[in-house]
Amino acid sequence: MLGELTPEEIEQLLRRETVGRIGCHAEGRVYVVPITFAYDGEHVYAHSADGLKIRTMRSNPDVCFEVENLDNIAHWQSVVAWGKYEELTGGAEERASALLRARFDAMTTSATAVFHPTRDVTAARRARTIVFRIRLEEKTGRYER
Repeated sequence: MLGELTPEEIEQLLRRETVGRIGCHAEGRVYVVPITFAYDGEHVYAHSADGLKIRTMRSNPDVCFEVENLDNIAHWQSVVAWGKYEELTGGAEERASALLRARFDAMTTSATAVFHPTRDVTAARRARTIVFRIRLEEKTGRYER
């Protein structure tokens, strides 16, 4: 059976899952990339090195975010949301970083999910971690059971 998730089910899926995908578009190119994230009921928070994903979202902050839970091909849930990319600095960056650490520090995780402090100042400038959020403006969810 196919169906639509309720608003409560959409929120539960966004809070439960840890990997989602960002879809962004700039300069005639569509880019979809997985990220680890934390969700606070309004924003998706993540971090990244300063690369193609960040440059694309800076150029066009209108993005799509997708997350799913897949038990098997006939039993899944998916949420698609649209929102705005916002790069964080200062206190907002510190709060987002704390939220991400709280979400992932207790997990065995990948190298891309954790923050990597650098002792070399020159390397730190080159590999600055960008902390950002996506302010979700519209959400929809589907399932199959």
